[in-house]
Amino acid sequence: MKGAAAGTLVLGIGNVLWADEGFGVRAVEALHERFDVPDDVAIVDGGTQGLLLLDMVCDAERVLVFDAIDFALPPGTLRVLRDAEVPAWAGSKVSLHQASFQEVLALSRLRGRTPRAITLIGVQPAVLADFGGSLTDIVRPRIDEAIGIAVAELAAWGHQYVPRTAPPAERLNDAALALNAYESGRPGADVACRIGDERFLAIRAAAERS
Repeated sequence: MKGAAAGTLVLGIGNVLWADEGFGVRAVEALHERFDVPDDVAIVDGGTQGLLLLDMVCDAERVLVFDAIDFALPPGTLRVLRDAEVPAWAGSKVSLHQASFQEVLALSRLRGRTPRAITLIGVQPAVLADFGGSLTDIVRPRIDEAIGIAVAELAAWGHQYVPRTAPPAERLNDAALALNAYESGRPGADVACRIGDERFLAIRAAAERS
């Protein structure tokens, strides 16, 4: 996280454990790695924190969100929604693993502290049920386009991003979650379950038999 008290919040939402559901996190990571973030902007890996993000959203004047959203469109389709358009889609969870950003927005309205501007950059996922999987080949290329849209949107809000000449001094999350490290450390399908945690699945199966 950088600039946590800033007036503009850039937020990546999602779960990197479930393939394309990690789009929002990977997009905000890439933005942070490629551009120097102005001091008046907070950039955050929101993961699946859900309501823990409420205070950040309430404190921000403007919020830009990256997320994987079920738009019922062809996989890889990128959509940009703004302001009044956002709540209708923010509750469209792509899976049970994703926290609802709609709940955060609803509570911010109840508090009377809704951001003046909200932009959602969302992608239609292709694959979700791949435990430990990374972004699919159809969704991964959309990150570059999403970042371009985000930089233009932030510029319209008065924030000028400067391309980095060196890696950032700090990461948004643990180094073990870095895309290359995450992918290279993934065990093969012959030793790792692809549809969930085998320990949990075994317990559930036993309960269903009893």
